[in-house]
Amino acid sequence: MTAVDAVSIITAKRDGGELSDAQIDWVVDGFTKGAVADEQMAALAMAIVWRGMTRRETTRWTNAMIASGRRMDFTDLPRPTVDKHSTGGVGDKITLPLAPLVAACGAAVPQLSGRGLGHTGGTLDKLEAIPGWRADVPVARMREILADPGIGAVVCAAGADLAPADKRLYALRDVTGTVESIPLIASSIMSKKIAEGTAALVLDVKVGSGAFLKTLDGARELATAMVELGTDAGVRTVALLTAMDTPLGRTAGNALEVAESVEVLAGGGPADVVELTLTLAREMVAQAGFDIDPADVLADGRAMDHWRAMVEAQGGDPDAPLPRAKHTEIVRADEDGVLTRLDAMGVGIAAWRLGAGRARQGDPVQFGAGIEMHAKPGDSVKSGDPLLTLHTDTPAAFPGALAALVDAITIGTPPPPAPLVLDRIAP
Repeated sequence: MTAVDAVSIITAKRDGGELSDAQIDWVVDGFTKGAVADEQMAALAMAIVWRGMTRRETTRWTNAMIASGRRMDFTDLPRPTVDKHSTGGVGDKITLPLAPLVAACGAAVPQLSGRGLGHTGGTLDKLEAIPGWRADVPVARMREILADPGIGAVVCAAGADLAPADKRLYALRDVTGTVESIPLIASSIMSKKIAEGTAALVLDVKVGSGAFLKTLDGARELATAMVELGTDAGVRTVALLTAMDTPLGRTAGNALEVAESVEVLAGGGPADVVELTLTLAREMVAQAGFDIDPADVLADGRAMDHWRAMVEAQGGDPDAPLPRAKHTEIVRADEDGVLTRLDAMGVGIAAWRLGAGRARQGDPVQFGAGIEMHAKPGDSVKSGDPLLTLHTDTPAAFPGALAALVDAITIGTPPPPAPLVLDRIAP
């Protein structure tokens, strides 16, 4: 019989052992309730970083985190549920046009989202730029919105009772150098997604300089682990690996990205945002069991109708002016040529320094801060042409933002076109 106490569990994993179901259940439950000390869980997390976990261990760990709180159930809704999760990037506003588009195709979209930290923007921060919009939606109200055929989508914050073990563990990992573990990352994401009660899930796993995962191999490993977890939990799950070396679209920043998303819903917007929105929508609609092309729904205005209804259902005014920053500064091309590189990480850090992001959870953000991109890789530019416009309420932030952009822009010989979707992972 395997020992079930904190020290035995730590040493078992430290020495490369496979933890039993009882050990995993006990340690996750004990940590959630405070019986397992932070330093003990930190030691175990470090052992997992070094030794990894098997598929069985990862599945059991995920289930234990789900069991630490409430599991939502939308199986009685009159429409099938499907959700999407992105691992985060720069200019990644895809949820905003995607959720109402998929709802307009007939599915219910219960999207639990988060706020930004560091160089990646948060979906809730973007939507909170809309006057009156609220991220906190009670479960009973969620059900009403999802069941309404004129709305069908909710983008909101997860309740404190949804996988609380994950919230505690993530905060600990963040300060103990134990974030970089595929099993822990996969279980963190999937515990919340499974607990939210969706029947199907499409994962957008970002790859590149502006993503958490820089290499295709690492992203493929994470995507495979998450698809396995979803499949093991009975959630139809598929993952796309998508490029994040260059920011998505032509804006990075909360209100700026909302405006760009509305352009997409109105039938315009940047080609890469439209392409990825439709690609993910097709996956979600197929997972929900519908035979309909989201491109037709986007073109005929139904997605825009659902956007407006979705915003209003959460207290927002879709017609209200969006916040604008008080100060701007333009970055111009210093030579003729073709913009060959606009590094996502550099743009993301610059937007963060301008006030669009936060360094710590709970810090305020400036809704009008961010960056407009007037040129993207492949565009011809002349010396003096505007490349970027920086927006902020605090002009003292301009030097730091400009410093982040020094090595982010290259003008030269154009590279061959790169695909937006790099791979697809399915059970």
